[in-house]
Amino acid sequence: MTLSTTVKNVNTKPPKIVVKRQGLMRLLFTCKHTFNGLKWMCRNEAAFQQELMLFVPLTLFACVANITAVQSAILVIALLFVLFAELVNTAIEVVVDRIGLEFNTLSGLAKDISSAFVFVSMLMAAIVWWAVLWP
Repeated sequence: MTLSTTVKNVNTKPPKIVVKRQGLMRLLFTCKHTFNGLKWMCRNEAAFQQELMLFVPLTLFACVANITAVQSAILVIALLFVLFAELVNTAIEVVVDRIGLEFNTLSGLAKDISSAFVFVSMLMAAIVWWAVLWP
């Protein structure tokens, strides 16, 4: 048995073909993938879960507080930016882990920088909330 025959026997599944969708189908599949990503984050990422537990009540507070609609929107956007940063952080960590689980200085640096991104987003959110709510 030759090597090429062995490889053919191992790879019995046909390769996946990437289909470039357009129009409404593209939008529907994009929404599906977005929902899958958010669902995965809610089920598996503790930091995202904790940030969501702050996001919900603080968003409700921002909506009922005696401030303008623009100020409420600014407060909610600041909170959404923290969730955005956590999404990016997790995506970077997943890609780094996909490349290899052995220790690598650059992999560690990528994770540290993405973690710093989350911290800076939290700091920004705190400053925005202080600036809007401080009398």
